[in-house]
Amino acid sequence: MELAHYSDFAVRLVNTEEPARNKDALTSVDAVRALFGDSQQMARRVTDTDVTRFRNVRGRLRAVFEAADGGDHVLAVDLLNSLLMEFPVSPQVSGHQTLDETGRPDWHIHLADHPSNASAGYAAIASFGLAFHLTEHGPDRLGLCQATPCRNAYLDTSTNRSRRYCSDRCATRANVAAYRARKRLEAEESARSTRSDEAAQDNRALSER
Repeated sequence: MELAHYSDFAVRLVNTEEPARNKDALTSVDAVRALFGDSQQMARRVTDTDVTRFRNVRGRLRAVFEAADGGDHVLAVDLLNSLLMEFPVSPQVSGHQTLDETGRPDWHIHLADHPSNASAGYAAIASFGLAFHLTEHGPDRLGLCQATPCRNAYLDTSTNRSRRYCSDRCATRANVAAYRARKRLEAEESARSTRSDEAAQDNRALSER
């Protein structure tokens, strides 16, 4: 559905920060404008004051993901509803620039972008997109990457609700780390077994003297 892609706005904003690594990419007007992608009309309205506003919205959106990832779905919904109330959307029917196979406008719902400032507009569509995804797929489809120390947000669209990582790179890194951990454990268990066998042999040797 046309509205589904708006949830990516939430993920995009949340992932401008990596708290565990003490990294923050949201440090300039240009960085904020880059979040809008093709929505250049909204991006042009970004000012210096929007940087702080975007960081505030980012923290609140991350809190939604953290609650959902932690299994507190009621809290996740409450936090998201708070954002929706503060940043309401303005839906419109659009299609003038998109034609179907018969040459007629491909009418669809579009979220209008005329709030008072850029951060309010972005917060509105990001929150609505996240709400659409949550109600369509369930709050357990909002997750945080399990590859330490990443913790990037992601939307699980897998058929069996099995996604645990934000990217293939993090999944590979986590799998390699788990493999190495298993190998270390096996080596330690083997070493303990060897020492135990050697101790048993020494004890038998002493008893035979």
